[in-house]
This record gives sequence, structure tokens and C-alpha cells, in this order.
Amino acid sequence: MTDDANAPWLIVGLGNPGPEYAANRHNIGFMVVDLLAERMRGSFKRAQKAQAQVVEGRMGSPGPSSRRVVLAKPMSYMNLSGGPVTALRDFYKVPTARVVAVHDELDVDYGVLRLKLGGGDNGHNGLKSMTKAMGADYHRVRCGIGRPPGRMQVADFVLKDFSSAERKDLDWFVDRAADAVECLVAEGLERAQSAYNS
Repeated sequence: MTDDANAPWLIVGLGNPGPEYAANRHNIGFMVVDLLAERMRGSFKRAQKAQAQVVEGRMGSPGPSSRRVVLAKPMSYMNLSGGPVTALRDFYKVPTARVVAVHDELDVDYGVLRLKLGGGDNGHNGLKSMTKAMGADYHRVRCGIGRPPGRMQVADFVLKDFSSAERKDLDWFVDRAADAVECLVAEGLERAQSAYNS
């Protein structure tokens, strides 16, 4: 798919649907796109052509510098995210380089952000599914959650809610991640990396 200056950006929050998962570490991607939707004064609705919820709108200051975006939350469960994301990418005619996955990252300390384009999936099932479906050349906003303590299994750790200590900073962290997404879309990866990679 060729890059098209008028194509929207597709911002995908990765997570699992359902209230029992809502506050899990694995769902920080959903938390970030929920905040972005709030900032855009949009509410999620069921996508026509994909198993996902979407908000369509514009990001950035009103005027010619604002960007068309589609915010998305796949409703397929994390390890099947690739199907809904690819369906949305094709429906909205989004070049893969304008797809942004917002996700939890074990190998980055809690509260730390890292932005990048392409790369491996690092064992993350949502990224694995997306990469299998459409290749690896999409942006990632990696929200650090740190490694599990002691001998806790990774699967147990990511499907637990943030600890009470982590929750003290969670709103700030989600807010900063949303800022990083807006900067990436408006000003490009290099600018966003220099402002938000810590």
C-alpha cells in the first residue's frame, strides 16, 4: 500500500475486551486510546468491517495541520489482534507505516515510554498477531510495565491489575503516552522519540 498524504492514521490500543480485564497491565493500550478518544470528544462505536470498536476524528490543533485519525480497540482478544487491525487498515486505506500499536512492554521499566518503527514482537502476543497479519513496519508506542517479580509467570503478571503503588502514577503515565501518540502523528517519529523516549 503506497503512502498517501491524505490517508488517516490508525492508532490501535492493544488489550482484552471485557470488564474483568479493564484494569490489567496488558490493557494499558486500551487506556491510552480511551483517553485520546476523550480528548477528541469521540465515543467508541462498533466498526462496520472489523471486530473492533473505533472512533474517527481529527487530532491536533484545528486547521490544516490537524490529522485524520481512527482510534481502534480490537475486540478479538490480544492474541488475535492482527485480524481486526488488518481489516481496519484495509477498510480505511491506511499505509502500514501510519499504523500505531500502543501496548504494554515487559522489557521497559514501569512508567517509561519507548517509541519505534518496526522491530520484533518480543514475545508480545498482540504484536505477534499484527506482524503475522501485515508485516512489522508499523509504529509502536511501548508503555513499560517492567518484569514480573520473583517467579511469577509473565501471563499471570500481565493479566493482573496495576499494583496500588503503580496506580498512583498510572493517570500520569497514560496521559504522557497519549501525548506521545499525538506528537508522533503531528510531528513524526524522530521528534516524538526525542521528547518522550526516556
